[in-house]
Amino acid sequence: MQNSLTRKPIEIKISTVVAVAVILNEAALDRLEIALKEMTGGAADFFDDEFAIIDIESIANEAIDWSGIISLFKSCGLNAVAVRNAHDDQHSAIRAHGLSIDIVSKAKPEIPKELAAQAPTPAVEVRTETVAAAQNAMPAAIEHIPAMLIDTPVRAGQRIYARGCDLIITASVNNGAEVIADGSIHIYAPLRGRALAGARGNTEARIFTTAMEAELVSIAGIYQTFDGGFPKLTPNQPVQIKLVGDSIEVSSLKSA
Repeated sequence: MQNSLTRKPIEIKISTVVAVAVILNEAALDRLEIALKEMTGGAADFFDDEFAIIDIESIANEAIDWSGIISLFKSCGLNAVAVRNAHDDQHSAIRAHGLSIDIVSKAKPEIPKELAAQAPTPAVEVRTETVAAAQNAMPAAIEHIPAMLIDTPVRAGQRIYARGCDLIITASVNNGAEVIADGSIHIYAPLRGRALAGARGNTEARIFTTAMEAELVSIAGIYQTFDGGFPKLTPNQPVQIKLVGDSIEVSSLKSA
């Protein structure tokens, strides 16, 4: 009885999930269906109920049958959740079909024109990436993976995810940027954007930064924003952010 009285009716946590990015190079459903059948061998569970972000940059000016595409993806185990690179005037139609608008895109590697011309563009391309989303905590990775090192500024609109390891950043994390790690996050510069450590449920993960100016911080899905101002900290001292019970604690790291 006591648990039912103290338990919150709803809790929001921030974590990470793996999503499949599906790049559509054609809008015709019959062509897409053929391409997916060739890719999956016709297996209905090929993608094992994975989330899908639909990238329509190549066909944004064409008429798109959203209901048909959602059903087609579902038939091979893909759950469409968001659309990327859509025009503003397409947003209402996309949302009407229960899809979100993905406004954070990652830089794409440039392919030399002479190489791109050698092979035809497939109707559907699939790649795996990570996106921020709400989900239940997953077990932490057992295998040791070296920390990811970023030595350039993380700019607004960029998202970096260190999967299965710590994240070390030696430059600033700007407003509108987001950095995520399954382990701890070490920022040897100002943190002005969002930092999410322990993304798979590691409650021992921490965030360290030399200047605390964050929009949001999160440890193991429990988050805190700073709309009301930052905690009073010791001047000119690096900061650590950790989880104490169900609360975020921000404190200065004192010199030894």
